[in-house]
Amino acid sequence: GYTEEGLEAEGQCNINSCVFPPAASSCMVIFTDPEGYIDSSDDPPLPDGTFLRCTYTVTVYTGYGVELQVKSVNLSDGEQLSITGVDEHGSLLVLANHTLLVEGQVIRSPTNTLSVYYCSGLEGSMGIFQLHYQIFRLSCSLPKRPHFGDVSVLDLLPGGNARFHCHMGYHLRGEPVLTCLNASLPVWSDKEPVCRALCGGTVKNATVGRVLSPSPHHGPNATLDRSCSWSLEAPKDQRLHLHLERLALGPTDRLVLWSGLDAGSVVLFDSGRGGQIPFEGVISEGPAVRIQFITDQPNHNTGFNIRYEAFERGHCYEPYLQNGNFTTSDPLYGVGTVVQFTCDPGHSLEQGPPVIECISARDPYWNDTEPLCKAQCGGDLSGPGGLILSPNWPEWYGEGEDCSWRIHVGEDKRVLLDVQLLNISDSDMLTITDGDEVTTRILGRYVGGSSPFKLSSTTPDLTVTFHSDPAGLVFGKGEGFIINYIEVSRNDSCPDLPEIQNGWKTTSHVALVRGACITYQCDPGYDLVGRETLTCQLDLSWSSQPPFCEKIMYCSDPGHVEHATRTLSDPKLLVGTTIQYSCNTGFILQGGATITCYGREPGTPVWTSHLPHCVFAEATAGSPLDGGNIALAIFILILLLSVLLGGVYVYVTRCRYNSNLRLPLIYPHPYRQITVETEFDNPLYETGGVSSIQLSSNELN
Repeated sequence: GYTEEGLEAEGQCNINSCVFPPAASSCMVIFTDPEGYIDSSDDPPLPDGTFLRCTYTVTVYTGYGVELQVKSVNLSDGEQLSITGVDEHGSLLVLANHTLLVEGQVIRSPTNTLSVYYCSGLEGSMGIFQLHYQIFRLSCSLPKRPHFGDVSVLDLLPGGNARFHCHMGYHLRGEPVLTCLNASLPVWSDKEPVCRALCGGTVKNATVGRVLSPSPHHGPNATLDRSCSWSLEAPKDQRLHLHLERLALGPTDRLVLWSGLDAGSVVLFDSGRGGQIPFEGVISEGPAVRIQFITDQPNHNTGFNIRYEAFERGHCYEPYLQNGNFTTSDPLYGVGTVVQFTCDPGHSLEQGPPVIECISARDPYWNDTEPLCKAQCGGDLSGPGGLILSPNWPEWYGEGEDCSWRIHVGEDKRVLLDVQLLNISDSDMLTITDGDEVTTRILGRYVGGSSPFKLSSTTPDLTVTFHSDPAGLVFGKGEGFIINYIEVSRNDSCPDLPEIQNGWKTTSHVALVRGACITYQCDPGYDLVGRETLTCQLDLSWSSQPPFCEKIMYCSDPGHVEHATRTLSDPKLLVGTTIQYSCNTGFILQGGATITCYGREPGTPVWTSHLPHCVFAEATAGSPLDGGNIALAIFILILLLSVLLGGVYVYVTRCRYNSNLRLPLIYPHPYRQITVETEFDNPLYETGGVSSIQLSSNELN
């Protein structure tokens, strides 16, 4: 209902400023049902010129949101309608306002509360709007995947769990399982955990695993990571093989590997002594190995990755290929076993042969080291599908990388890019271009992070280039990118657009190629809402959404009448509206004072008559004489005619009874053939009759 209350001269209609007179009306309506309508026609009518401010609030159960669909909205200038929600902290969020609302639009609240604010115009006019709302289940946001780890989610609704795990060699800091909690905005039970490489540790019964240089971090314990020690102990009667997957030490860094845990153990490798780096790996003499790493400051650009695996005597150790796979002739890796390596998509074999063999029965070993599968920095790709990875994936990419991948598919095909991960530094750039070297067009440039997206080429050629900051960043470097590509059928036209109800469309071309236009028009009695002409753009998308035809329920403004004022029953000029015209003082109305807007089927509503006119009052007389003078002149004329006719009658009567006087007027004239016109030549007729009439005319003139 409405409550009358005094408002300040300047009030607030949510985020929009509404100006009100000292007295105005306001209303507040609260909805709690799971579904309903917010309809301006449900409100009681107000007197003309009354200002109004209304708040409609929908509040539903915790864990549910409010989905609002615009059924209709028709507001005049000066009216304001805004839709707001609140975030989990209670802060106001503007979801939409009247300038952006269109029929059919759907708006969702982030929490269980949504509000609609309405302010009438300065003239007190009220438009119409109808909004349908219903509830929907709110959910937690998708949890962020930790660097060097992964997350699996079965359900994002309240009660669902997110499970985190780290890649080999990394340890989880935080809760491994988070639960989605029910709230006005569902949230996870804790912060997402992170995956970190620890400084030192002990591993008992070590069979397979990885030792990594410590992850850099800030904090009071950062200096403790400058000297780290790990102890690895394999099961009894087994030995350990240590494979140096990565070794990039700074000038003051030192890595030492001992075959045993005692101080006098044999040194397997010491970076401080120089010499060749054993990328093929080292093998312990017994079941234990100790690893020592000393550094001034851990960072992403320097460090090491060591993979270890235990194996029995008389056998070769189990090979390992990061970012790849292998096949073996003997799962126990006895003497004579042959292993063949292949890389995962996006990688290529480096620093080793694709096939190795276990040799030497006395002390079995592989005849060569395992190769490496490295993500390439650029290349030419021509298959029907493939994968593009940031250089050195899944490790950090280096500084000053300048890579270019050129993709070419069949001439009748096109390239579809599926960017699954993009997380680079703000000082790095990924560029995607369409076309060959002669005709290129940039599809997008990207810095920083981005959610997954897809892009399509318009030619058989597409190029992906990546440039990283040559200065490098000690902290905050991006994780990299993962891009899949496939060839798809050629498509050089935009999708056809639907017909519109109560209207029709015309196309500029038979085929909807780039540059083609579709023009929409409405039947008589309907207005077009939206863009009239849509154009097929270079990316084969339309320039805007199709319009729709809305029934015209109002008349056009007939305009004002000069020297008059008008009174409107409805400022929107809807069907049934009446306009009454009143002339100013000194003017007289010519025509109907009231016109009415009425609807036609089919057709556009029209006014019942033309506009009246206001004319100056004295101009209506047509002469300088007023009404009284005109009446006097007519009276004198009638009086003179009466006297004249009376005199003629008396004269004729006297002559009939006087026998001595013969007049041609009494007796028949002997010349019967003389016409009436000749009688006007009689001097007596001219003297007695015409002269008198002329005198009267002169008097009148």
